[in-house]
Amino acid sequence: MKIIVPMAGRGSRLRPHSLTTPKPLIPIANQPIVHRLVADIAGILSEPVEEIAFILGDPAFFGDEVVNSLIKLAEGLGAKASIYRQLEPLGTGHAIMCAEPSLSGPAVVAYADTLIRASFELDPAADAVIWTKQVDKPEAYGVVKLNDKEEIVELVEKPDQFVSDQAVIGIYYFKEIENLKTELQFVIDNDIINGGEYQINDGIKRMMASGNIFKTATVEEWMDCGNKEVAIETNQRIMTFMEKDASEELNTRPTLHNSKIIKPCVIDSSVVLINSTVGPHVSIGAGTVIENCTITNSLIQKNSIIKNATLEEAMIGSHVKYDGKFTKISIGDYSIME
Repeated sequence: MKIIVPMAGRGSRLRPHSLTTPKPLIPIANQPIVHRLVADIAGILSEPVEEIAFILGDPAFFGDEVVNSLIKLAEGLGAKASIYRQLEPLGTGHAIMCAEPSLSGPAVVAYADTLIRASFELDPAADAVIWTKQVDKPEAYGVVKLNDKEEIVELVEKPDQFVSDQAVIGIYYFKEIENLKTELQFVIDNDIINGGEYQINDGIKRMMASGNIFKTATVEEWMDCGNKEVAIETNQRIMTFMEKDASEELNTRPTLHNSKIIKPCVIDSSVVLINSTVGPHVSIGAGTVIENCTITNSLIQKNSIIKNATLEEAMIGSHVKYDGKFTKISIGDYSIME
């Protein structure tokens, strides 16, 4: 089994954080989004993962540090890491084709901007599976249309009229991903463009037209990381799941000086808390110092200094100096507010 992970985009909705850190590498509960997603998928597949192919953007933004972290991630899961580049933002289908040498055999394609809780029980009659989540407002999503055999017969983007309430979440399984590669090559060769880009959906639609059977599988939880508000909510939900799973990640012991932690929190062991109360649902990255603060339901990254603050639903980047009275703040890397 292979996992194909397109992650070339920067992510404009998560600015200012994504200005300096690729969106898939922004930490949720102190682990980058893509690390959590790939580890979760590998953990619930019924067969070993032999290769993980990452499609990155501009080397100036996705540099050696990013590449090394992804290689380490794959090797930690017992898989080979393959690194590809999408140097122009030409769409989801184009991104997958940038990994063309790895497009063989059974594979999962997963876009690295969401987190999930799911079981991967694959229908043996299906040539491909699209994971979906039931949503309240399907008109805001891409959804699947099913026939009376529960097979996907159409993909509809943000339908004006009700088609179904099963939204596509950006994770797919292909029994033979060569079939997708063939159809995406046709899409590119014939310049089939939607929204100014080459889309994975156009390759999938051609597979359906060729008789490939697509089925759905549903996720228990679909957690977006698209903007500050939902990233903080996802940070909280991940910690709730970690608490239920008795995760060791909750057991780090930072240095405490007249301070208290209200669980669950994910706090690196190198963090120092001085005269502060932190939690619940707070993540704090390595090397950060918190002094004279009360912090709840917030996400703070590495090597920052936070003083004299009462924070709730805050998202603070790395190498930040903050001393102030704002509560629901969003501060990117290397910012100073004193």
